[in-house]
Amino acid sequence: MALDRIIVRGARAHNLKNIDVEIPRDRLVVITGVSGSGKSSLAFDTIYAEGQRRYVESLSAYARQFLEQMEKPDVDVIEGLSPAISIEQKSVGKNPRSTVGTVTEIYDYLRLLFASIGRVHCPSCGREIRRQTVTQIVDAVMAMGDGARVQLWAPIVRGRKGEYRKELAKLSRDGFSRVVVDGETRDPAEPIALDKQRKHDIDVVVDRLKVSEGSRGRLADSVALCLKLSEGLVRVVDGQGNGTICSEKFACPDCGVSLPEVAPRLFSFNSPHGACPECDGLGSTIYFDPDLVVTDPGKTIRQGAIDPWSRRTQIFYRQTLASSRPTTGSPSTCRSESSRSGFDASSSSGRAGSRSGSPSRKGTGNSPSRSRSRG
Repeated sequence: MALDRIIVRGARAHNLKNIDVEIPRDRLVVITGVSGSGKSSLAFDTIYAEGQRRYVESLSAYARQFLEQMEKPDVDVIEGLSPAISIEQKSVGKNPRSTVGTVTEIYDYLRLLFASIGRVHCPSCGREIRRQTVTQIVDAVMAMGDGARVQLWAPIVRGRKGEYRKELAKLSRDGFSRVVVDGETRDPAEPIALDKQRKHDIDVVVDRLKVSEGSRGRLADSVALCLKLSEGLVRVVDGQGNGTICSEKFACPDCGVSLPEVAPRLFSFNSPHGACPECDGLGSTIYFDPDLVVTDPGKTIRQGAIDPWSRRTQIFYRQTLASSRPTTGSPSTCRSESSRSGFDASSSSGRAGSRSGSPSRKGTGNSPSRSRSRG
């Protein structure tokens, strides 16, 4: 197979008539010709279609569902072709989520790339997060070498306040004879007084062993027990007292931040799974600023606390409120509705009395009670 050129033999897509062509690699190649000569048929429907088909077939069945696979081109043979992508000429829309990747459709391949080889870091502490199975943890311990002495701890309390009397008593009943409380090895059967106002770390010593090929089964059982006790964490302590935390879950062992499994949909511009929950992936949010709406908090609405609240707006609001309220009702009901609408209590009681049949307050033609009853 030639590695310095792409060889096409017998291309018959659309109006191509059994074309043979050799295209040099690592060069900028331009295909020209009159309209209808088969430029797009050779570039897109033959060369690109075969390169894209080979690339998609190399992926897993799960990853293939995110890519549109093209049909096998009508050609005898293509040699020296690597996985290919194409950028078609198209008009650019005004979608706020549009990027160079979406316009050129390269983002489909980038999603698969990030999901396959991307490394996840904790957003709080920056530590890399990896999910490990029991087998992987056992293999990591076995890699310490034959004869290495290790201890397997289950961290059940990490930086939390409390006395934990019930937890320590339960560990003693379950047969555990060693716990590490704030760096000190203790017996859970003994009285352990902890300050409930301080944060504490409690690890259960599940097993102490010497690494050897014969201890693999015991090591696997101890790791599984640690993961069960600590809900997915195990601390491996070597002979020098250095500890390494391994996590069964896709979560930060230090901060406890849980993250979803890395999948191509997390990097999709059209999927809510990977979008920011605050801005929905747009990068900006729209909200009401109370300081701009209420310009003078010391005034009521009638006195002009809100600038757009003009006299005509007040009349329209009262008419809408009156039309939506039933014709009969107790004064207490009317007062509760008017208080929710934002009017003052004195004017609300006057309107309520008028609606319930009680005499209204006397006043001038511009009094609040008369203007509301007129509305």
